[in-house]
Amino acid sequence: MGTTSMTPASVQALTSTQENLWWGAIIGGFVVVLAVAALLTILVLLVRRIDQRVLRVRDTLQAAVDNTADAALIGVTANGVDAVLAEGLEHHLFLGRVLAKVRM
Repeated sequence: MGTTSMTPASVQALTSTQENLWWGAIIGGFVVVLAVAALLTILVLLVRRIDQRVLRVRDTLQAAVDNTADAALIGVTANGVDAVLAEGLEHHLFLGRVLAKVRM
């Protein structure tokens, strides 16, 4: 039986330039990941702020609807006020005539 000699797998070493390029790529990758994480965080915060402001606008609009819900009664109220003023004017005129007669 023949003996086979096992040779170790050939190991290729990187040159210093290649090693520097790999480290640069790794560091660049981390910087990109951190930048993306920061931008996504900012995006989430802005979306949250927009959502809160949309709710405030909705509440304001609902308050406007509630405030103007009785606007149809303005005409009815105006007619009632006119009637009260007309009645008051009649009383004023009547009292003016009566007082004029009493003073004489």
